[in-house]
Amino acid sequence: MASPFTEIEVDDRVVKVTNPDRVYFPESGATKLDLVEYYLAVGDGIVNALFERPCMLHRFPKGLAGDKVHQKRIPAGAPPWVETVRLHFPRWNRTADELCVTELGAVIWAVQMSTVEFHPWNSRRADTESPDEWRIDLDPGPLSDFAQVQRVAGVVHEVLDELGAVGYPKTSGSKGLHVYVRIHPDHGFQDVRRAAHAFAREVERRAPEDVTTEWWKKNRDPHHLFVDYNQNTRDHTIAAAYSVRGLPDARVSTPVRWDEVPDCDPHDFTIFTVPQRYAELGDLHGDIDGHVFDLAPLLEWADRDAAEGAAPPADPEAAP
Repeated sequence: MASPFTEIEVDDRVVKVTNPDRVYFPESGATKLDLVEYYLAVGDGIVNALFERPCMLHRFPKGLAGDKVHQKRIPAGAPPWVETVRLHFPRWNRTADELCVTELGAVIWAVQMSTVEFHPWNSRRADTESPDEWRIDLDPGPLSDFAQVQRVAGVVHEVLDELGAVGYPKTSGSKGLHVYVRIHPDHGFQDVRRAAHAFAREVERRAPEDVTTEWWKKNRDPHHLFVDYNQNTRDHTIAAAYSVRGLPDARVSTPVRWDEVPDCDPHDFTIFTVPQRYAELGDLHGDIDGHVFDLAPLLEWADRDAAEGAAPPADPEAAP
């Protein structure tokens, strides 16, 4: 028996959405079609966040009640207009053709293929080995709270201002906060990670009671927040701005203004509330490409720290 379906018009594309009434988020009863309608409502924002970036998909073929699939390769059966980028993974000596969003129709097609979360690289397909986005991930410890995240975000903002860098914050959609900074794509992943590590160490120096840069979880104080510089490692991805998260309340990784950070609550941003916010505020990350930062000062900090005997950034692939 054929699955029920509906057809969604997206610009000049038509995407067939099967099983539109399948419940994806049991807590609210939100369906696959609700998810489609959410992504349509924030269309410009999600396309801006994903545009021409290799994108890993977190798929839930049976909704959150079923298994989660982390998928690098684009699902089979993609229409010819859905674009991809081929990546090489030296560790396994394999390649994968990953989704590369250039239009909203590709996002909706991915949702049709049961994608809930979109996790893009911090580089674009023109040169996938040269990131154009530095990502600051404030990852609270097991005994942290969001108030600590908010305090540390204030320190991050202070240091960015001193550097002359424009940071674009967003809730992670879970327990933390991300800040994105557009950078010139003239460094490889290793240099961007060194710069991110140097920045994290400066934040730690200014907020030692709240922050750690210790990579190994077993060595961290559970009350401390980890500034995860290794999110800038090749093939490490985090949820995009406007990406829904695979959580029961259908939370969204949502751009916020700096003046909202001290009082915002990540639980307030869901597929039910963000469309109205987006209609009122537009894409708060929309002008990020107009504020590009040169990593040179941070690389100088990294060289200074190394000269003073600081350990290099931990290798995320090494055994603890």
